[in-house]
Amino acid sequence: MIRGNRALAALVTSAVVVTALTAPAEAERPHHGHGRGHHDGVRFATFNASLNRATEGQLLRDLSTPDDAQARNVAEIVQRARPDVVLLQEFDYSGRRGPELFQRNYLSRGQRGAPAIRYPYVYTAPVNTGVPSGLDLDNDGKVGGGNDAYGFGEFPGQYGMVVLSRYPIDTRHVRTFQHFLWQDLPGARLPDDPTTAEPRDWYSREELRTVRLSSKSHWDVPVRVPGHTVHLLASHPTPPVFDGPEDRNGLRNADEIRFWADYVSGRKRSAYVYDDRGRRGGLPRGASFVVAGDQNSDPLDGDSLPGATDQLLGARRVNTSVTPSSEGAVEASRLQGGANLTHRSPARFDTADFAEPPGNIRADYVLPSTDLRIRDARVFWPTTSDPLYRLTGAYPPPSSDHRLVWVDLSPRR
Repeated sequence: MIRGNRALAALVTSAVVVTALTAPAEAERPHHGHGRGHHDGVRFATFNASLNRATEGQLLRDLSTPDDAQARNVAEIVQRARPDVVLLQEFDYSGRRGPELFQRNYLSRGQRGAPAIRYPYVYTAPVNTGVPSGLDLDNDGKVGGGNDAYGFGEFPGQYGMVVLSRYPIDTRHVRTFQHFLWQDLPGARLPDDPTTAEPRDWYSREELRTVRLSSKSHWDVPVRVPGHTVHLLASHPTPPVFDGPEDRNGLRNADEIRFWADYVSGRKRSAYVYDDRGRRGGLPRGASFVVAGDQNSDPLDGDSLPGATDQLLGARRVNTSVTPSSEGAVEASRLQGGANLTHRSPARFDTADFAEPPGNIRADYVLPSTDLRIRDARVFWPTTSDPLYRLTGAYPPPSSDHRLVWVDLSPRR
């Protein structure tokens, strides 16, 4: 969990797509759950893997050998869950090198009995975290540091994202929204400086001409699964905390979530959208999609704005017929007690094991379009009696304070 101008086409050339030459072998068909049996359909997953580091380049150094304990645990979780397409968050951006090292030294090596897994297709691109704005965005009288970056981070690319896929990525039609301005969202929830009489004036007019909506980025990544294309809509909104009474992070979190809700809701709702190449409009009518990522927002608990996640959960084209769940989350809520015992959201839907506040919440989502059938949906959260509890159970956690969430999908007949 972290916090947090229309672009010229030239800016987009820094986006990185890694494409292998061969498809995965049939022997690498994914297995169900903890690696037992086969699953039906295409498995989409999201995992805030916490593979972020305090200094630039440290993640590359850690991934350059197969010996980093946390990276081994993250890789094993992926190998046990065996998603076909997975969005990893908090994976420091370093171009193609980081994903290549993670594949070679971790995913391609079976971890503690789990079979290796190959992802021939990879997409990653720059994010806003750690990119200096040159402005005093936190209004502390100084310019510089993580709070004055376009998204919170101590160096450019910290807390980045990467998509790993067993199926081809339609690189020509990837859309990114890194540079979309917050003020260009109709009805934007711009923060207010409580010390002045003017409304919504936390940011100056000059600042609003550069302040971006996305704390990392929003990506539309079309994946060519068997028989059709599914648009993976990837993002990682800022946590709704680490600010002051102006609640700039809470407001931004809600609007980052809203962006995808508008994007998938038809031409009228998404007419304002423009991507980093200047192309306007949202998702084409009838296109299949999966919204994935750490949204940092529970429907009922935690610190996000009331209704923030409901913007997606209540969207007409979003399929919420099955909610990913786990027995491990129920057990953790009971054993840890505290705030968990007063939460309103069902514990079985929790995806993040946070200290108090807020306690354990549902922060991570894989939400398909209604034209896709949900065949199964789980959260990788082993109980204490499960041998795989070692991957998530200690504190601080040996992998991440988030859990991998997956959904098995197939087209409706």
